[in-house]
Amino acid sequence: MTTEFDVSGKVAMVTGASSGFGVHFAKILAARGARVVVAARRVDRLEALVAEIKALGGDAVAVAMDVTSSESIATAFDQGEAAFGTITLVANNAGVADVRSALKIDESSWDAMIDTNLKGVWLVAQQAAKRMIEAGVGGAIVNTASILGLRVSFGQSSYSASKAAVVQLTKSLALEWAGKGIRVNALCPGYFLTEMTEAVFASPESQSYLTSSPARRAGAMDEITGPFLLLASDAGSYLHGVALPVDGGQSIGNM
Repeated sequence: MTTEFDVSGKVAMVTGASSGFGVHFAKILAARGARVVVAARRVDRLEALVAEIKALGGDAVAVAMDVTSSESIATAFDQGEAAFGTITLVANNAGVADVRSALKIDESSWDAMIDTNLKGVWLVAQQAAKRMIEAGVGGAIVNTASILGLRVSFGQSSYSASKAAVVQLTKSLALEWAGKGIRVNALCPGYFLTEMTEAVFASPESQSYLTSSPARRAGAMDEITGPFLLLASDAGSYLHGVALPVDGGQSIGNM
């Protein structure tokens, strides 16, 4: 069925594809016709994801990638291109979290946060854009930021700083690359139920916090599908530099 969110014929890369949003993005892109390069450090999980996608009639390939290493990123792009051709849709999703008060963050933890969440996003986006430009094609890059890039919450100073930087980086890259046919936008998710957050959200304290938010609950993974596809597909062809909150109103409520 033809829809506004059709990505048939596109070659997509999803970073951080071994869990959470990355797995979800890879599946929904493949289900809508894209050939998907799934990238992460945990290749065993990627291979299982590729097998699942192929079993459902999709097409995918797994590549190892450490987003803090420009060499690893270039090699992953080389392997993806060898399999499917120029990558023109990137879900720039790899990231880490670290909940602790500012006085307890040491220098190595700070550097690890910034290296993954900011430098990694920049390196992947830059590599993708260079290759699109060299191939004479446009495309779309969707960076995963956070509502904590728009607001702050207690005990999240390094994470919030990294995601706020991703929002500004997204806008800067969009400004530079729009004329080259490359759209750069950012998703700003709130609190979603994933394998990493399921145990945390089960606690009474988390439930109390979530029920005090405007939507009074965490998001289900399917609820980020439409916003992601809007930014990733041609349905969002006039969107550049958007930082889109998908958060059940958390960014406008009490945090």
